[in-house]
Amino acid sequence: MKITGSELVIQLLKRQGVDLIFGYPGGAIMPIYDSLYQSGIRHILTKHEQGACHAADAYARVTGRPGVVFATSGPGATNLVTGLANALLDSIPLVAITGQVTTRSIGTDAFQEADIYGVTIPVTKYNYLVKNIAQLPETFAEAFYVATIGRPGPVLIDVPKDVQFASLEYDPDAEIPIPLLKYKPETTHHYDKQLEKVVEWLRTAERPVLYVGGGCALSGASEEVRQLARQANLPTTTTLMGLGEFPGDDPLFLGMPGMHGTRYANEAIDKADLLISAGARFDDRVTGDVSKFATNAKIIHIDIDPAEHGKVVHPHLALVGNLKTVLAQLLERMNGLEFSPRAAWMEQIAAWKQQYPLTYTKSDTTIKPQYVLEQISEITKGEAIITTGVGQHQMWAAQYCCIKHPRSWVTSGGLGTMGYCTPSAIGAQLGQPKRTVICITGDGSFQMNIQELATAAYHRIPIKIFLFDNGYLGMVRQWQEFFFDRRYSETFLEAGNPDFVAIAKGYGLQALKITKPDEVVPAIRSALDTPGPVLIHCLVEKEENVYPMIPSGKSVHETIG
Repeated sequence: MKITGSELVIQLLKRQGVDLIFGYPGGAIMPIYDSLYQSGIRHILTKHEQGACHAADAYARVTGRPGVVFATSGPGATNLVTGLANALLDSIPLVAITGQVTTRSIGTDAFQEADIYGVTIPVTKYNYLVKNIAQLPETFAEAFYVATIGRPGPVLIDVPKDVQFASLEYDPDAEIPIPLLKYKPETTHHYDKQLEKVVEWLRTAERPVLYVGGGCALSGASEEVRQLARQANLPTTTTLMGLGEFPGDDPLFLGMPGMHGTRYANEAIDKADLLISAGARFDDRVTGDVSKFATNAKIIHIDIDPAEHGKVVHPHLALVGNLKTVLAQLLERMNGLEFSPRAAWMEQIAAWKQQYPLTYTKSDTTIKPQYVLEQISEITKGEAIITTGVGQHQMWAAQYCCIKHPRSWVTSGGLGTMGYCTPSAIGAQLGQPKRTVICITGDGSFQMNIQELATAAYHRIPIKIFLFDNGYLGMVRQWQEFFFDRRYSETFLEAGNPDFVAIAKGYGLQALKITKPDEVVPAIRSALDTPGPVLIHCLVEKEENVYPMIPSGKSVHETIG
């Protein structure tokens, strides 16, 4: 059959199993939107392209399938850049499709022209500028392959308007070759000698720690991680990106390590004689002063990306491969073996937990954000999907929310993108419509994409937003307090903050403001019981700090709080 380029784009997306797209139309992508009109693919019109990109990113995180986002040329495409960079640093599979001016207009500074191909090279795993309709089938097949194979990441396809209008004969049953099919970063090696050494070290270690990162979620290795920890009696810590990949209520769980991690997780890593890094990249927020990080431990690093091995921490043993595959091989070798109960090590960790618990000063008069999160976690029993913005609220949520299940924690880790909160909640809810999705945000982060309240309201997406309003850019203010003699330069927001409840109601949400601790639990229950999207505006302690805190570049020995 003969079809246009725009119709072909839709057919190729269907071929990839795409049934949901986030986006925002414009002149250069109008033909594709016209072909989308009665395609059967659901489209979510956000209020900003960045919001669309974040929603597609979160959809990918909770489903494991690539998120898809549309944008027009010029400013529409450049508005995707932050979202693409966010997905790249967190290794999220995403395919962005942008319209472009006609091929003959490229380079002429035409209306709404931007070299999005050139702009996005640093913030995508791969990208394309399609100048011929005949290239579309191979390009789309290859783009989805690249986005998901090996270490996942975002891919951008730029489609000029004349290519969308062009036509060709298309056989929907014909096989589409993938030129980059030889690109196979997922190794299938059997690491016989290396795994023998891993088993030996596991059996002889007295103070082992399992350190789990976001690669566990990406590879679907949560069950293997749990089996490994329980069979070998391994105290387990997960990075910010790995939360939920090991149950937050398991006795072996140490919480999150690093700058705002638990003191006992950091002490365990510091004193460990064996550290197994499973799908983690030794981020600077975890290691602090690398010269003082896990200096007593043999380090095993399992990661699909060989570039991560030795980039920050030099391992004693490196295994390149899909985490799920490598751990399955390891568990097979461990089958039938007995491992030490490590009684002395477990007693030491229990003592640290008692000595250094997560704690805060409770109040009968002002709302403490930690208290709100404790109550959310208790009421939902750790079964909700939690999404966050970036800042103090993000760290409190990581500390005080018990995440029990994989793909239930959605946050901006590598890039630390403020404004990620609301659109990510929308994407997560659409990806997992039967689950409760709770968005934790702050007054600074929330206002960066506040317009997406309209998206939630229009589509009746039942996200529950808890807005922690302390009248500051809280995390920056905390650093100013500690390291800049309380010179709160341009971090005071309260005088300029709007009436958030009125704004939410103006968009069509149910909304409620709470100011006292005894209002917290009724507000949470009300939000959960109310159909549709809800905003709970929580006025919280203004200068509450996140503790513990290891200053940037320091070690566990210099912990504050």
